[in-house]
Amino acid sequence: MVASDTFADFLREQLGPLGRLTMRRMFGKTGVFCDGVMFAMVTENTVYFRVDEQNQATFAEAAAFPPLNYEKKGCTIDLSFWRVPERLFDEPDELITWARAALAAARRVATKRQRTAPSRKSKTRKSKMRKSKPRPG
Repeated sequence: MVASDTFADFLREQLGPLGRLTMRRMFGKTGVFCDGVMFAMVTENTVYFRVDEQNQATFAEAAAFPPLNYEKKGCTIDLSFWRVPERLFDEPDELITWARAALAAARRVATKRQRTAPSRKSKTRKSKMRKSKPRPG
């Protein structure tokens, strides 16, 4: 379930110090982006921040909760997004610290994906055309 409008507004206010925030519905959830990089997801008005090996220590408290996940072919797939403890919404400075760590992780993931993505060579129109066989006459 996606973030409600009031919760989305609340998040924009709380996370505003990070930069330009946008939200987009995706896969039945809401992606939270800062300057075009998705660093959080929201489902049922619960926030999950991006986690990687470098920021897991920052999010040790969140490890007590299951990560964001989905079902596929009868299996549960865990994502690298950990639930933000609700107490952080009463601690705006600490929330921003966590959000910055999540944004840094999201940027590392984005950079890694750019480096490992296969380069696409554009095909010229000529190479796409097939040679036609001569017609029997």
